[in-house]
Amino acid sequence: MQENIHNYEDLLEMLDSFLREPTHFWDEFFSDRDKSVPIFVNAPDENLVSYVETGRIPAGKVLELGCGPGRNSIYLAEQGFEVDAVDLSKTSLDWAKERADERNLTINFLHQNIFDFTSEQVQYDFIYDSGCFHHIAPHRRMSYIDIIANSLKDEGYFGITCFLQGGRLGGSDISDWEVYRTGSLMGGLGYTKERLKNVFRSLEAIEIRKMIDKVDSDNLFGASDLLTGLFQKR
Repeated sequence: MQENIHNYEDLLEMLDSFLREPTHFWDEFFSDRDKSVPIFVNAPDENLVSYVETGRIPAGKVLELGCGPGRNSIYLAEQGFEVDAVDLSKTSLDWAKERADERNLTINFLHQNIFDFTSEQVQYDFIYDSGCFHHIAPHRRMSYIDIIANSLKDEGYFGITCFLQGGRLGGSDISDWEVYRTGSLMGGLGYTKERLKNVFRSLEAIEIRKMIDKVDSDNLFGASDLLTGLFQKR
């Protein structure tokens, strides 16, 4: 029987149903730790390290959205940040917890969909997302922006790493309409500097650039097929 739409949340859930169910996909994705996947390295993003080492982002309370196996949360905890890290995949969080325990780090890992996350009056000095946003469907984009707006302190910073449009790691060049025509994000949506700046136009753009390529010996993650952005809430 066809169900009726009674409110905005019903509409979002209906549109969700046109796309793959994410929890099973990501649990399966992270289940084989030996796969040759760039983000499986236990090394932080080069842009994130640059924000911290240059003093742009001082130690404070941070929220990581879609933390995966925890490589960036671990780096931030090591730098003295108080870290909350959210992911919908229990498989990836189990891996992240193992990594954190190996280094005797305290990180508050939260197993939930980011759209179910509430900051409960806690606001963050810094919010970071490496690889979550480009898997967000168009109809959830405003909800994502609301998370940033509601959870970030005034003068706080938001950092992001996402697929560059047409990049070799992903970054499909399709319109929002095509997402629903095909029922797929085609592996993840690609963004340009201009589009990323426009999506987060409620924030001040501090820096938007391609990621810098890094090799294993650098103990950093970096791939120039990704786009990075740093914004501030004014």
